[in-house]
Amino acid sequence: MFKKILIANRGEIACRIMCTAQQFGIQTVAIYSEADQHAMHVKHADEAFCVGPAASSQSYLNVDKILDVAKQTGAEAIHPGYGFLAENAEFAERCEQERLIFIGPPSSAIRAMGSKSAAKQLLEKVQVPLVPGYHGDKQDEKFLAEQAKKIGFPVLLKAALGGGGKGMRIVENAKEFSAALASAQREAQASFGDAKMLIEKYIVKPRHVEVQVFADQHGNCVHLFERDCSIQRRHQKIIEEAPAPGMTDELREAMTHAAIKAAKAINYVGAGTIEFLLDADDQFYFMEMNTRLQVEHPVTEMITGTDLVAWQLKVAAGEELPLSQDKINLHGHAFETRIYAEDPDNNFLPSIGHIHYLHEPTASKHVRIDTGIQQDDDISIHYDPMIAKLVVWGEDRQAALQQLQQALAEFNVLGVKSNLNFLRTIVAIDDFAKANLSTSFIPEHEKQLAPQETKTSQTALSLASLFSAIQQQTQQNRIAEQQQESNSPWFIADAWQANRAHKYTLFLQGEATFAVAIEYHHNDYTLTLPKHDYDDLINAKQKSKQTSLRISGQYNATNHELNATIAGRTLQARVIAYKNEITVIHNQTKHTFSYYDPSSKYSEDDISAGHLLSPMPGNVIAVMADKGKTVARGEALLIIEAMKMEHTIYAPQEGTVKEMPFTIGDLVAEGDELVIFEE
Repeated sequence: MFKKILIANRGEIACRIMCTAQQFGIQTVAIYSEADQHAMHVKHADEAFCVGPAASSQSYLNVDKILDVAKQTGAEAIHPGYGFLAENAEFAERCEQERLIFIGPPSSAIRAMGSKSAAKQLLEKVQVPLVPGYHGDKQDEKFLAEQAKKIGFPVLLKAALGGGGKGMRIVENAKEFSAALASAQREAQASFGDAKMLIEKYIVKPRHVEVQVFADQHGNCVHLFERDCSIQRRHQKIIEEAPAPGMTDELREAMTHAAIKAAKAINYVGAGTIEFLLDADDQFYFMEMNTRLQVEHPVTEMITGTDLVAWQLKVAAGEELPLSQDKINLHGHAFETRIYAEDPDNNFLPSIGHIHYLHEPTASKHVRIDTGIQQDDDISIHYDPMIAKLVVWGEDRQAALQQLQQALAEFNVLGVKSNLNFLRTIVAIDDFAKANLSTSFIPEHEKQLAPQETKTSQTALSLASLFSAIQQQTQQNRIAEQQQESNSPWFIADAWQANRAHKYTLFLQGEATFAVAIEYHHNDYTLTLPKHDYDDLINAKQKSKQTSLRISGQYNATNHELNATIAGRTLQARVIAYKNEITVIHNQTKHTFSYYDPSSKYSEDDISAGHLLSPMPGNVIAVMADKGKTVARGEALLIIEAMKMEHTIYAPQEGTVKEMPFTIGDLVAEGDELVIFEE
């Protein structure tokens, strides 16, 4: 076994590999960019080296620098994780040339499956079922349009060297083909350095089912059952499960047999995934092979009791597979959800910012958290915005689903937007519970997944008010101690007023502005809440008038826990204050209030229809309108890209482009004025 390995990756997967390596007593070397200096994977490694600026092309893809670090530290092998260099045949060859072991498949296997079109031509020869389509080299637009028409719409455009949903577009009809092709080619070029496209028949409502295969250098090849990865947004998986629901013994046998046949056809070694589309008639078609460890590998580990990274290390060191096929057993059911810093209510745009609060469910034999992010980290423009992978296991699918729902309820992130509520809603949908799955699940349940109007909780408002009163009193006591004036009336935080009750008014803003009267007593407070149509009522009889509540409590700033008694009822909540906001997490629901000063003057938002602002930080990759051009409503004006995701700015009305402040290659910040437009 190796004594030291270098991990040519970052974040969650780097931490995951380190965990297993350290169990083997293997020292780990991390690489990091200037933006990742304080990242979790850097702290967990035995050694860490900066390999360049924030841009991945100058750091995590800097092959020469990475190999220099490996040789400098005496690393014997390099684990590429997934993404970046994991499926780069040239990098695997460079490792071989430098006498470093590449912990992955041989470069010939990566190259054979790296091109989707070449892979399909190869697998067609060994009779692995394929989706009808065009996988050739001829790439002019007119020819590709003819091929799409011949295959029959709808068709799916896919980057030949793609993965992760990048460079992929569904085209419903011939009119949409040209624009979709151009967009897919741009994204493919940016993501993979090659704009080559293939075209496939788009199968309506398929399931995405993939088989985990593993092979060693001694000719042994096994499968570790299948995973269902049908719940996707933007063709990227967000919920995976194993085993796939509804699999018959016959279907599983046929699919796993085809997967092993595909792996053997390219003399595969290491961990790999054969991905299939499964239609409503249980016919399956090869889609692609990922020649690396997959993001969703933990669900396979949970149901088979294996450590796939340990298998990778052993196979790369020349050992045989730890288990033969007849010794690999399936037990229970597992789910994985990918928790992203993104805004599902705004087309899943990445949410860039500082994580000022992160609370994860407690890890156990049923719950696992894989992450490379911790509280006070930043989500940047440069890398994938995944915060964590939440993995759960149960004796069967229903038990696992209950574990998942509970764990998602306990998971909370503040400071950036996240897809947590979106995931919670998905796993509560009846069709999901019944395993009525397909890759079109999210658009089919659009109404159920749409953001719901939320009313203010009377309990949450009371807790926020109590927290504010406790904080004010704590702050005044601290100042009094510092000034050594503990008995001075100027430092007594009890809202003292001559000849009146000790009372003041707190203004909090949620879905409305609330004036809460707080009256101080010796050990507790009386809150007077304004009349409002609350989501919950502590006393239903007081619905039509102001509510007065006796309330007391204690706040633990270390774990953000507020223990409160409201009108004789004891409850617990987490309350987090950040900048001008108070967030109350109670009964698995989050409510956020901001302090409001009614004496200040707030101007109306001065953003007019004539000023089109950037919805996220990014780079300008295309400009379709020049200054002075007259455009129609809905006409594309400019495209920005962040994290390899495109966002198009459209004309809000018929009008004229007065100014175009940015050009291709410019970096823009969120809120930057991209187009000055006159209706």
